[in-house]
Amino acid sequence: MVKERSVAVAIILSIITCGIYGLYWLACMSDDLNALTGRNETSGGTVVLLSIVTCGIYNWYWLYKAGEKVDMLKSRNGVQSSNSSIIYLLLGIFGLSIVSYALIQDEINNHAQPSI
Repeated sequence: MVKERSVAVAIILSIITCGIYGLYWLACMSDDLNALTGRNETSGGTVVLLSIVTCGIYNWYWLYKAGEKVDMLKSRNGVQSSNSSIIYLLLGIFGLSIVSYALIQDEINNHAQPSI
């Protein structure tokens, strides 16, 4: 089940914990995108581990793939999708991965089932 997360709280916690919460957030987003798209490619833990081992290079790859998944979610709902992959990748390359995370989490929140 995909859980909605507050983007503002996630950003604040990432800053306060010097990025440790950001790694947890990355793992959760990866798992949520896999659940929403039905494409279980790489688990959240693996994404975090590979991002750490490759000094962030794998994170750029993940941002690109996450953009493809977000575009897939948008097109399923009849929303015209732009090329989110390039936007997320460029933000990551220029050191603004947290902005990409916020945009991805917003899309996840838009597609998450409301809890009753």
